[in-house]
Amino acid sequence: MAPVRHQRRPHSESMTPKLPPLVDVLNLLPDAVCVVDAEGHFLFVSAGFERIFGYAPSEVLGRRAFDLVHPEDQAATMEQAEMVTSGEPQRHFRNRYMHKDGHSVDIQWSANWLPDYGVRIGVAREVSELRKAERELEHRASHDALTGLPNRHHLQRELHKAMAQATHAGSGLAVLYLDLDGFKAANDRSGHDAGDRVLREVAQRLQQELRQGDLVARVGGDEFVVLLPGCRDATAARAVADGLRARLHPPCTLPDGPIQLDASVGIACFPADGSDPEALLAHADRDMYADKRRGPRRRSGEPGETPDSVGNPG
Repeated sequence: MAPVRHQRRPHSESMTPKLPPLVDVLNLLPDAVCVVDAEGHFLFVSAGFERIFGYAPSEVLGRRAFDLVHPEDQAATMEQAEMVTSGEPQRHFRNRYMHKDGHSVDIQWSANWLPDYGVRIGVAREVSELRKAERELEHRASHDALTGLPNRHHLQRELHKAMAQATHAGSGLAVLYLDLDGFKAANDRSGHDAGDRVLREVAQRLQQELRQGDLVARVGGDEFVVLLPGCRDATAARAVADGLRARLHPPCTLPDGPIQLDASVGIACFPADGSDPEALLAHADRDMYADKRRGPRRRSGEPGETPDSVGNPG
């Protein structure tokens, strides 16, 4: 008689299942689980901490978490930690930490305070790629796609801030409204692709002429607005406007020949010409049209320039 063979039970059926140590579970998470005391010293970090921040657990235990926070985010992070310790859990707080190799890491935290244990528990998720995508969307929403300059929405926001600062500091503020003269001729003669090329070059020239802290925005087809914080009066603003016109004067080179540009410029000063952004821009716009009606002007040392040489007003 042949011997009876008994089938071997799978290993999972031969033992009673039991829960593994919690730390083994936490170490499988892609997020980092951290436990800190009331002063922010690390008492425990899971394996995800090293994957996100570059530090092994042995390198951070006993250190203050705040010491690893990006310097610009430390104050806000400490404020959030105090809120958590006072009994207000945080679910979606974001800040930046410094990775061991020196670059910053965008983090979203969920944190809670356990008073019976005297510790804060936080779960950190890296959102660097998400934050990068958000910044790109924010930039597209506030900047002109063709020139890369701030758009009208961005200008309105910055103008509100500049007015508040000027009021607080008692300093000046001026707005220049520029409309290109000769741009329509470029479009009519060379086509829209050439016109786009001209607008990009104009944007670069305007930025090169301005001081740090000034802002130039594209608010229409061939219309630009320049924000001049600290500009003391209309005379100073006119000097800046003349500098911008001079920067625009050299011909733009196009495949079918050069194109000459000029600009009509309107000026408005805060608060004399408007106490809110809409009123200030409207005043500068009206002043620009008055400047345009006066027609092309000769610059000293440039004999022979005529209205034809700068094209039709655009």
